Amino acid sequence: MADTAAPQRSRMVLMCVLFALLAVGICDEQVPVVIWSSEGTPLQSQTPPVAGHIVSSSQLVSYLQSALGTGPHNVLLFLQDKLSVDDFTMYGGVFGNKQDNAFTNLESALQSAPSSLVLPSVDWQASSAVPALLQEKLGISPLYLDPGTLSQLRLNDSLTSLLVIRLPYSTGTHLMSPREVLSGNDEVIGQVLNIMKTQAVQYTAVYTALRASRVIREVSLAVESLGRSLLQAAPSPQVTYPPVMYNTSSGPCILFWAQNMTMSQLIGTNQWVRVDLGPMTFGSSANVTLADSFCNRTNARLTLNYGNIQSYQNFKVIFSMSNNFYPVSAREWFTLDTMQIQYSGNQVATFNASGNIYAPQNYSFHCQSVTSFSYPLLVPKTANDLAVQWAVSFAEFQIQGFNVTGPSFSYASDCAGFFSPGIWMGLVTSLLMLLILTYGLHMIMQLKTMDRFDDPKGPSISVPQNE
Repeated sequence: MADTAAPQRSRMVLMCVLFALLAVGICDEQVPVVIWSSEGTPLQSQTPPVAGHIVSSSQLVSYLQSALGTGPHNVLLFLQDKLSVDDFTMYGGVFGNKQDNAFTNLESALQSAPSSLVLPSVDWQASSAVPALLQEKLGISPLYLDPGTLSQLRLNDSLTSLLVIRLPYSTGTHLMSPREVLSGNDEVIGQVLNIMKTQAVQYTAVYTALRASRVIREVSLAVESLGRSLLQAAPSPQVTYPPVMYNTSSGPCILFWAQNMTMSQLIGTNQWVRVDLGPMTFGSSANVTLADSFCNRTNARLTLNYGNIQSYQNFKVIFSMSNNFYPVSAREWFTLDTMQIQYSGNQVATFNASGNIYAPQNYSFHCQSVTSFSYPLLVPKTANDLAVQWAVSFAEFQIQGFNVTGPSFSYASDCAGFFSPGIWMGLVTSLLMLLILTYGLHMIMQLKTMDRFDDPKGPSISVPQNE
């Protein structure tokens, strides 16, 4: 019975995926959610959604409750940055070319699992809230780790655990193609499942993503213009999450936001351990607390507490700011004095930023890129500080520690100077063209008319004049 059930499940998965791709909908981001269990049949009683149906948040909660209600206590969440059904159809063995299969381990896990459920089209807002939903349902904090760290843990079927394995995604603009990245993620899934099998631990696994890697724009023929039109790509929707806000009894006090936020530590020789803090800090899946933060008239400190991340215990990022009056400008300015990374007890890496990150007291500070390695605005405090082992990178960094009047930033003082590289290139090019024009005019003005024939020894040209 098990041998015949596996191909049937694969065919059902294929049908769901294909119907989801052919269904007519609206311009939206849809993320697949794949759930399977190594024990029991809690998912077999669930009715898969009809073709073309987009699973909402409330429906996803119902599916997760069914999977976790009678399933194993150990939950594995494979959380990818971006994922779409198109990735399965283009790179999957079951859904696409057998010779270009990037989901071998995932396919084998679905076929061998006693129960599984595939939701091809889930609203991205619902899929991005999966970590928070699992945390609320299980009543425990998630543990972010990698396969190397998981192999060192000793899990128990009687204890509840939520293990989160983050998986990247590439859009083709990096050195690795999407197929290579997905193949690497599939290898990570296979390593984790082998570790669980080696330890003889039952589990429930969930594979999904925070956002869709592709947005399918479908236009109805009734409203589509049949005349001539300009060809242009549909703009990708940009979702802006609200900033992290620290509140006191008197109202908002500190605001902080960044599009990307990564910390990398050098371990050994040319081996980096990367921690992506962006999804854990902003958005619906944020998992950060602001304990130990404070602010007053002259000083402010924002403490981001992440708990246990990968192999780091009690991981914290601390921004310390001060507000001072400068007589030269006759106004108050705030500066970001230090940024600290605290982890594993007494390990502290301190970066100085007082000379680079500053703004008027009633402004916020914004910079497109704040790093510690390329045009660094964050520099290690001393040559012997632990900060020399860390590489910090923020994209679209913005912070305000004083004069906060609401959930929105004040006018931003940007780090970009007036003479940007583009302006310098324009000035140098204009100056070069001006020099060429000046030289050409000078050469034209030096031209003289001929007063002799071609023979330089001949007589001069004489023009007789009649009187």
